[in-house]
Amino acid sequence: MKKDEILSLLGLCAKAGRIKHGEYQVEQAVKGNQTFLVIIATDVSEGSRKKYRDMCAYYKVPIYEYGTKEELGRAIGKEFRASVAITDEGFAKGIIKKLESREEHR
Repeated sequence: MKKDEILSLLGLCAKAGRIKHGEYQVEQAVKGNQTFLVIIATDVSEGSRKKYRDMCAYYKVPIYEYGTKEELGRAIGKEFRASVAITDEGFAKGIIKKLESREEHR
């Protein structure tokens, strides 16, 4: 499984306008029940990791860690991004499927 597949899907999401990024936008999307998946970078601080995990658990939104802040940002055409929220159910399901198959092959 190539890491690029998931990042490519994130890029497609961004082009389709079905992604929120940055702490404020992600938080608003999750709290507004507009999010089907949150991805946080593997290199976020422990405090940020706990904040996102707690928020996603409370609002029952799947959360995964994937890529670095630089990789997430580059995938969506931005600079560094610690978090992204997918606001399209189809994209979210596709990305979750790829993330889970990657974890099974470890």
